[in-house]
Amino acid sequence: MLTRLESYYDSVPRSAARAEEFGPLTLFVREGAGWPYYARPALGHTGEVPVEAVEKVRARQRELGVPEAFEWVAETTPGLRAAVEASGLVVHAHPLMVLTEAAEEPPVLPEGVTVRMVGAADPALESAVAAPYAAFGATPTAGAAAQVAARLDAGLTRLAAALDPSDTALAAGQHQPVGPVTEVVGVGTRPEARRRGLGLAVTAALVADARAHGAETVFLSATDATVARLYARLGFRTIGTALIAEPAGEAG
Repeated sequence: MLTRLESYYDSVPRSAARAEEFGPLTLFVREGAGWPYYARPALGHTGEVPVEAVEKVRARQRELGVPEAFEWVAETTPGLRAAVEASGLVVHAHPLMVLTEAAEEPPVLPEGVTVRMVGAADPALESAVAAPYAAFGATPTAGAAAQVAARLDAGLTRLAAALDPSDTALAAGQHQPVGPVTEVVGVGTRPEARRRGLGLAVTAALVADARAHGAETVFLSATDATVARLYARLGFRTIGTALIAEPAGEAG
């Protein structure tokens, strides 16, 4: 399973980014609007990573004006953590979870809230793209909605949203299919709508959509053990640890 996920991790950014190779590391540089990408181990590399390689990637990220971020799976590339920490980055660990069984029970929606898949021409698209940004105290970059619309049309992304009675998204998220594998990503709830189970309801809708479109492997990274317990209610089980490295003081 971890080998399958490594192939996915290497494939999915390539539809919206160019890959720059730095020996044992690959830096994905986004082309167009949207969340910036990161560096991760080159596909197939499982051994040690010299700190010099990490520092070269960080220098390139600074040159490009993108976040100095690295993402990888602890169990697959255990030799990377020491190198990124030696370069001065801080590592955050997150449960890596795969859908293995049926949900315990469907999430109950608050009165007046509906959850549905959002298409490229849907009037709710703008607010559905904006909701996860708002969850992290940010605003969408210029052209973000248009880029998501293009990815929706191309079948590269599927988008679900929890909507209030005015059809404005309170929470939203995506899954990104590559062949039989898809990852649930970017699930976020606007601050004023939190603690109502909307993120879990959106995730459940994404899982149902992924299964309906033939996904054999559905996975995600949980924020922490508490959130992992919520995802376990949908049938996800922890199989590893997703690691994210970034400069001290940045949100993990």
